[in-house]
Amino acid sequence: MSGREWEGVWEEEGFPRGNPSPAVPASDSPAFEDLPDEGAEFADGLGEPPLAEPYPEVEPAADDAWPADGERLVGRVPNLRGPGRGPKSKTRKLVAPQPVPQSAPSSEVAAERRLLILDTWRRSGLPAGDFAALVGVAKHTLYAWKKRFELEGPAGLVDRPRGAVKGSKLSDLTKRAILMLKQDNPEWGAQRISDMLLRGPALPASPSAVLRVLHEAGYQFEETPTKPHPDHPRRFERAKPGQLWQTDLFTFVLKRQNRRVYLVAFMDDHSRFITGYGLHASQSAALVLEVLRAAIASHGVPEEILTDNGTQYVTWRGKSAFAKELEQRGIRQVVASPRRPQTLGKIERFWGTLWRECVGTAVFLDLGEARTRIGHFIDHYNFQRSHKGCDGLVPADRYFGAAPDVLRTLKERVAANALELARNGVPKVPFYLTGNVGGRPFSVHAEGERVILTREGGRAEVDLVPPAAPAAPAEAGLPKPLVPDGSPTFGLPDESESAPPAPGVSPLDGFVSPGGEA
Repeated sequence: MSGREWEGVWEEEGFPRGNPSPAVPASDSPAFEDLPDEGAEFADGLGEPPLAEPYPEVEPAADDAWPADGERLVGRVPNLRGPGRGPKSKTRKLVAPQPVPQSAPSSEVAAERRLLILDTWRRSGLPAGDFAALVGVAKHTLYAWKKRFELEGPAGLVDRPRGAVKGSKLSDLTKRAILMLKQDNPEWGAQRISDMLLRGPALPASPSAVLRVLHEAGYQFEETPTKPHPDHPRRFERAKPGQLWQTDLFTFVLKRQNRRVYLVAFMDDHSRFITGYGLHASQSAALVLEVLRAAIASHGVPEEILTDNGTQYVTWRGKSAFAKELEQRGIRQVVASPRRPQTLGKIERFWGTLWRECVGTAVFLDLGEARTRIGHFIDHYNFQRSHKGCDGLVPADRYFGAAPDVLRTLKERVAANALELARNGVPKVPFYLTGNVGGRPFSVHAEGERVILTREGGRAEVDLVPPAAPAAPAEAGLPKPLVPDGSPTFGLPDESESAPPAPGVSPLDGFVSPGGEA
């Protein structure tokens, strides 16, 4: 069969003239009979094929659409901001797939064309090399198609995926469980679904495998803007007593005198133990220094002291007297950030407790009585009032290192009272004493009618001897508190302890001679 005759057969089968690619459908190329003969002229008589569709006319841009000379282009410059100045942060979550129209897979179309090519080749009787040149494929491709057709039939002509099998390798049961959990709980993520599969039906599926199954099902990530979370409180506490002290000033008004006074205190950060206090009519640096010296004389030198930015502690130029005092004693000063009272939250909390439980309702006769009564409340705060920050113990238990012994003694008391209540129905009268003297812990408790002293050397029974009769007090008054009082006792006499001066009279008149010389 000659080439011209074979072209006729080829046209009857619907293949285009020339060497088209087998992957291109026949309908995409012009048929042989539709092509004009050689030398034929087109309708316009110019010998050139007309355009299938003329290009659309584009109107020229108006003069006002272009910027004038010197005018800047607005809105046409791409966004060149860095990552730090971009839009707000967003979060991603998997959302349900959207329905898409189904189309015929391309592998089925290619398989039909390959089958048609093999059938035409078999009927033509041409060698593989000549027929391959006509259809635009290699002869080795024809042999490969023929071999696959002989072994597997028409299914062998379908395209096969190359490489490893794509997609999830989980079982159908696990895939269905993943999709059901996601449908019932759209807010769950891959990690949550993986955990629930492990705890529920015991189906092993890693978060990445769960994510792969969801992606195959059509789930996609959707970005939604997020809002910043409010700042959470941050807590700190030193590991041992004496490592850090906190100090601050508190002010209130003496009701009977309508006089404002100022209270300064030093608190141990680890135990909340008040190491010193002072009350005076002025908020000077001298008051703070006197209280600091009294506290150090009774409880030793701390490693650090935390203060705010008050003028008693910090000065904007040079060093304050308080900072110089700390430097001489080898104490490091830690200054809180401005307008951040949460840094000194422990002592600020103490001011609130002092106001609610003592100062807010008390009526003091004068400044001296206020000092004494506030000192007694601080003793109650240190040695008797339980503190939530100390695990229900009192600050003295932590400060003197007796907290473990106190907890053990309290547990023993509870156990002993529970046993007595179960036996006799009447609880025992509690008696215990726990403390630390010279760095050595001890405890005293009752066992029936006996009093037992427990210390490092062991247990011993002690006798309770009544104390000697106290001497009659010389004058009635409040006892002196245990907490060190650093209120200044120097300078001018206290205004609350003397009558106000007459008009035109000053307390400084006694220090100046009538001639005007001191």
